[in-house]
Amino acid sequence: MTPSEIPVRAAGTGPGEPPEDNVPAAPVPLPLCDVRAPTEPAGNPAGALWKLAEDGRQLDANLIHLPPGQRVGSHAEPDLDVLLLVVAGDGVLDTAQGRQRLAEGALFWLPHGSSRSLSAGEGGLSYLTVHRRRPGMQIRRPDRTAVRPPQPGTG
Repeated sequence: MTPSEIPVRAAGTGPGEPPEDNVPAAPVPLPLCDVRAPTEPAGNPAGALWKLAEDGRQLDANLIHLPPGQRVGSHAEPDLDVLLLVVAGDGVLDTAQGRQRLAEGALFWLPHGSSRSLSAGEGGLSYLTVHRRRPGMQIRRPDRTAVRPPQPGTG
């Protein structure tokens, strides 16, 4: 069964039953995409073909395509471990420990702090990355328990 053929229904309901009123819906697994389908973009553009964008997620995931010969320069992720799964094409992963050939089906763990670069081969390179979601920027309110100077007429 392909992801597009997987039926999706509200949590806690059986086939054909409406969701119950006033009952919070429990999270349910959702089909997202067929990673093989979008790996041959029209005109062979580089960049993200798909991103995980569901509300309330704890993970981030991206399906990236590099045209033949294109490169992602050397970089290190200081805080997050990353899983990289090659879904189409070929290329090279350069690390401080050496060069690794990339081919369809290759799965790599890229530990936080590790330096790496990617180069697409003659067939281009499409790969999925998955990592813990970064917390969003938060605006903090001033600490209301801080000592304040007395207001006129209060003391």
